[in-house]
Amino acid sequence: MDNDPVSTDAASAETPICSAKGCRAAAVWVLAWNNPKLHTPERRKTWLACDEHREHLSQFLGVRGFLKDVVTLDEWERRSAADG
Repeated sequence: MDNDPVSTDAASAETPICSAKGCRAAAVWVLAWNNPKLHTPERRKTWLACDEHREHLSQFLGVRGFLKDVVTLDEWERRSAADG
């Protein structure tokens, strides 16, 4: 999805930032998604979102049938630590 209005590589190493194009706000949400034409069913790609852009990014992924989960960044990190 190279021409999407968002960057999929928006998180810095120290402070994750929102994936919405041009937004530099701290990320609060993780939007887990997958494109069934490209990814296996269990694969999850992620976009990060601030409170302001969570709904917009969720709708963008949702209308395409890609959105699988929306959780807080804290919850996502807890899940990752438990899986790791």
